[in-house]
Amino acid sequence: MTHPVITGLDHVVLCVRDLGRAQEFYCTVLGCTVEVFQRKIGLLQLRAGDSLIDLVQGDAPQGRNMDHFCLRVVPFDGGAILAHLRAHGVEPGEVVQRYGAEGSGPSIYIRDPDDNMIELKGPATSKEKPKQ
Repeated sequence: MTHPVITGLDHVVLCVRDLGRAQEFYCTVLGCTVEVFQRKIGLLQLRAGDSLIDLVQGDAPQGRNMDHFCLRVVPFDGGAILAHLRAHGVEPGEVVQRYGAEGSGPSIYIRDPDDNMIELKGPATSKEKPKQ
């Protein structure tokens, strides 16, 4: 099986100490706009062109401030991608619908050799924003 093709960065998730201060910086200084606040999980998603910058308040694991980054991939055949990853010794998470820069669509979480979390995201199947 050939691997999926990366078409761009869908989003990055940053852990911040003060959500309000971070929102002020990204919106006022850098010109981002609020896409949606997923109150249930405390995730503020900001539009940054074709991508999203997601902010979550709290301490990052292992002293890092990035939770994960997300790569947009095509084609997205969940079963084939899972088989491809396992064939390369990568134990993936399950295929789950998650909201990203293009809307809700299938995604899989994996970890690189240095334990950085990466989300592989397929095309949006719905443009509906998550409930706030």
